[in-house]
Amino acid sequence: MFLNLFFWLFVVPVFAVLALAAFRTRRMAAKAETLVPQAGQLQPVTGGVIHYVEMGPKDAPALVLIHGLSGQLQHFTYALTDLLKDEFRLIVIDRPGCGYSERTQAASATPAEQGRMIAEALDALEVENPVLVGHSLGGSVALAMALDQPNKTKALALLCPATQTQGDIPEVFKGLLIKSAWLRRFIGATIAVPMAAATKDKVLGMVFHPEQPPDDFMIRAGAALGLRPKAFVTASEDVVVLLKTGPEQMARYDTELRVPGGILFGSADKILSPALHGIPMQAHGLTCETIEGRGHMIPMTAPDACAEFIRQIADNADGRG
Repeated sequence: MFLNLFFWLFVVPVFAVLALAAFRTRRMAAKAETLVPQAGQLQPVTGGVIHYVEMGPKDAPALVLIHGLSGQLQHFTYALTDLLKDEFRLIVIDRPGCGYSERTQAASATPAEQGRMIAEALDALEVENPVLVGHSLGGSVALAMALDQPNKTKALALLCPATQTQGDIPEVFKGLLIKSAWLRRFIGATIAVPMAAATKDKVLGMVFHPEQPPDDFMIRAGAALGLRPKAFVTASEDVVVLLKTGPEQMARYDTELRVPGGILFGSADKILSPALHGIPMQAHGLTCETIEGRGHMIPMTAPDACAEFIRQIADNADGRG
C-alpha cells in the first residue's frame, strides 16, 4: 500500500515533469535551428565536422577566428568580420561540437584535440600560416595549436583568452561542471535547455558585465543555438576537460611557446581576469593590453578596437609593424 502510494504521489509526477521537459527541449532545439540556420560550409575531419564561413580575398593574409565557451561563429560575424574582410582571408569557425560543427567523442574536448581538428580543416581548405584569433576558450585552443603546430601558425591575436588554470570557475559556468557523461547527457536532454531559456537574461548580464548584451544577441549572434542539448553537453565537456588539461598546457609555455602575438582584454572583464590570464603571458613573449571599462565580450562590444589590435598583430608578424 505504501509503495503504491509513493509511486503515484512521487515517482509518476517526477517522470511526467521530466517527460514534459524533454518534449519542450526537443521543440526548443528545433526552433533554435530554424531561427539560426547553418551559415556556412561543412568540412569533414577525423573525429567530426567543422562548420565554417569564409570571407575576403583568397590571396590575402589569412585569419582564423575561434570563438569561446558556449558560443558559435556568429560571435565574430556579428560585428568584427565586416571590419576585416576587405584586408584578410577570414575563416570563421564553429569550434568542434559547437554551432553546426560536430565532434564524435568527449575526448575531442581538449584544446589540443580541438586544435588538431581545426588544423585538419585548414589544411583541407589550403589555409597556410594564418594568424589565429581566439576569444575566451578559443584562446586556449589557439594556444594549443601554436604549441603543437608552430610552423603552421604565423601569430596569435587573443581576445580575453583563457590561458591559465584558476582555483574556481566563474559563477555563471558552475552549472556546467558535471563530470559524469551519462548525467550530462540526461540533464541536456531534459531540464538544461528550459532552465537556460528561463535564466538567459541573468546569464547574459553576467557574461557582458559591465556592458549590456545587444537586443538581437539571440538571433544575430547565434545564441539561440545554445538552447539545444548538444550545446549544453559540449559546454560541460569543455569546462571539465579544460580544468583537467589546463596545467599540462601551461607547463609547455616556457619552453615551447615560440609563436609571436598579443592579448587584448577588457579591463573590467569579470569572466577571465586580465591580471591572471593576460599579464603572465608577457613572460612567454606575448604583449598584453586592455580596453578601459570593457568586459568579456569585446568582439561584439568593441569591434573597432579588436580589429585594430588584430591588424597590428598581423602587420608585426609580416614585418610591417
